[in-house]
Amino acid sequence: MDMDPHKSIIKNTENSERHKTLLTAMKAADLEEVLNNDGPFTVFAPSDRAFQKLSGNRVAELLRPENKRELHALLTYHIVAGNLSASHMLKAMCRGNGQASFTTVQGDEITASMDGIDIVLTDGNGNTAKITTADYNQCNGIIHEIDSVFLPRKI
Repeated sequence: MDMDPHKSIIKNTENSERHKTLLTAMKAADLEEVLNNDGPFTVFAPSDRAFQKLSGNRVAELLRPENKRELHALLTYHIVAGNLSASHMLKAMCRGNGQASFTTVQGDEITASMDGIDIVLTDGNGNTAKITTADYNQCNGIIHEIDSVFLPRKI
């Protein structure tokens, strides 16, 4: 996937063939403006395949206007304020005896650990997501593609 480091998180997501669901969700949750201009942010971006793992019509339910708060909480659970590159995560894990926790914009923590050569993120419910592609640099942050969707406790 080609990403232009001079473009924003939103602009590069718009050009991605693997993040159509994420883009639709970002727009529905009114995160488009923030992720186009502000930052820096680190986005753990679920691929379209990751969204397909959710049960039944869960994505369609989340995209309904009446579920905007829930969708916003879900998406901000995938965002950490600041530039959090893979090397920063690895250094933090080394200092933390193999684990490092990061507070999401939503307010809950995700924990990073290693599984072989993969960085694996674990949410507060024990669900895991592997970083499948790391360090897509953006003008306003970094995107790491992940293979699952996190569900915050509050949902």
